[in-house]
Amino acid sequence: MPTMKETEFTATITWLGVVPKLAKGIRAEPRSEAFASYAGFEDDVHAGLTRASCVRVTNLYPKGTEIRNVRQLSILSAEEMALIAADMGMEALDPVHLGTSMVIKGIPDFTHVPPNARLQAASGATITIDTENRPCVLPGREIEQDSPGHGPKFKSAAENRRGVTAWIEREGLLRVGDTLRLFIPDQPAWQHG
Repeated sequence: MPTMKETEFTATITWLGVVPKLAKGIRAEPRSEAFASYAGFEDDVHAGLTRASCVRVTNLYPKGTEIRNVRQLSILSAEEMALIAADMGMEALDPVHLGTSMVIKGIPDFTHVPPNARLQAASGATITIDTENRPCVLPGREIEQDSPGHGPKFKSAAENRRGVTAWIEREGLLRVGDTLRLFIPDQPAWQHG
């Protein structure tokens, strides 16, 4: 019996990008397509099968401990980006400033899809959602360079709207315009959290 339940929701990839490994910040470079390997997007700063642990897991490991990389991608929704921009008093947010790998459109409340959900492309490429990507100040620094006065507003405006981190479960090519189908774990929500 399958443990993943296919939902009625699909999303369209509206933007793909890579944050170069030697970048001084988190500014991403747009791509029309990207091969999703088991290590993530080639040449991206977050690519790799393992990574050094960071502040996100300091209650589990000392900073710098080698762990499995479930943070290969950062995925945001166009709908939530529009809400963030509005709260910041901006017309729109440029994904280039957000250190994102992918922007999708079509899944409501995307930041809160359950951990372990899957996004699957027609190519077979399958992305596994790790968890909510908490807002930080780094995108604000990139925004501030091009839109002075707006950068410091990002962190609070992005609360509960920053998208998710994810990793590649099955390799394949992803292109802007591709449709992704959402699958969620077939289990009840844990009631003791």
